[in-house]
Amino acid sequence: MKMNLKYFLIQFILCSSALLLLTSTYTCTCSSCGKNDKVDVPKDILKKSDSFIKSRTGDDFFAKYITPDFQLTKHTPPYYEMVYNLSMPEKPYVNELIKFTVDTSGNVITNRDITGIPNCFRSAGECDFNVDEKKAIQIARENGLEDGIKEWKVEFIWNPQREMYVWHILSTFQEIEGEFGYRADGKEMIINPSGGDVIAINPWKIN
Repeated sequence: MKMNLKYFLIQFILCSSALLLLTSTYTCTCSSCGKNDKVDVPKDILKKSDSFIKSRTGDDFFAKYITPDFQLTKHTPPYYEMVYNLSMPEKPYVNELIKFTVDTSGNVITNRDITGIPNCFRSAGECDFNVDEKKAIQIARENGLEDGIKEWKVEFIWNPQREMYVWHILSTFQEIEGEFGYRADGKEMIINPSGGDVIAINPWKIN
């Protein structure tokens, strides 16, 4: 009986030690254990960043559709690369990112890219985005965009030159891929997603 008890205790100690060693090994080799991927943005910087966006969108639009993304936001001292989500549940094609950089005082760095913030005060209905993909395609057809050799590429995207969201529709007329690389050409149409007016029709080419 004593022998069995002694044997049991030895086996229990050995098993416990092995389990502890195994657990410690996995804990140490897990590079992401205990880490928080979210950036901790000071409240005063966040408040100033929010206010910067609101100066273009207004308080109501911001409250309804814009939220900070602390996982995509980066802190590269002395700057915070702020990222927000712009999402309109009733218009699923509007699901974009807002990005800009601020310093440790919350001041926007204007010589770096500022993207994705619609200017709701520029004109009436600027941020309505009532033209969906189906309507954008219809507008393109009505305004003479040719079919091309394959299906159109249709995107709701930020246009940095015009500082606004647009429907960008790309038609391809020719496409060749060979020993000299990829070559293609076609035509693009840019459509205002709020008013539905055609902003531009341009040829495009990749040599």
